[in-house]
Amino acid sequence: MINYILLVSRQGKVRLQKWYTTTAPKVKAKIVKDVTQLVLARRTRMCNFLEYKDTKVVYRRYASLFFVTGITSSDNELVTLEIIHRYVEVLDRYFGNVCELDLIFNFQKAYAILDELIISGELQESSKKSVLRVVTQSDTVRNRKTRRTRWHVWGLAVAL
Repeated sequence: MINYILLVSRQGKVRLQKWYTTTAPKVKAKIVKDVTQLVLARRTRMCNFLEYKDTKVVYRRYASLFFVTGITSSDNELVTLEIIHRYVEVLDRYFGNVCELDLIFNFQKAYAILDELIISGELQESSKKSVLRVVTQSDTVRNRKTRRTRWHVWGLAVAL
């Protein structure tokens, strides 16, 4: 089971974090600090797995971001690497070659995509097409609601 997912920049700034286990805020802050320091201190040729307390940390660097996951000690590290890669592939398709700025300014979409892939720390949808379809459908619905709301606010309510 995935305990948490962190997206960390090379400068050590957390760009996204999602927790799937109940953890106290102080403990979360300590885990984020420790794991970030551990991952950033490693060289590029080193293994992408490391042990932290009673969990395993699996990470992968894409451009200027580290995608870091904390998993239970019984989970498969290679499957977790594939989940990370699947998430990056979906982000790439949605944003068109995703970069750190896309995640900063569109963090809601990054969370929505992650929520479509992983529920309660387990991979729920492995199909990239299905995830993209659901996210783009929610965009369409949101755009329709926004457009209708604007017309009503301006007092120009007509049948759309």
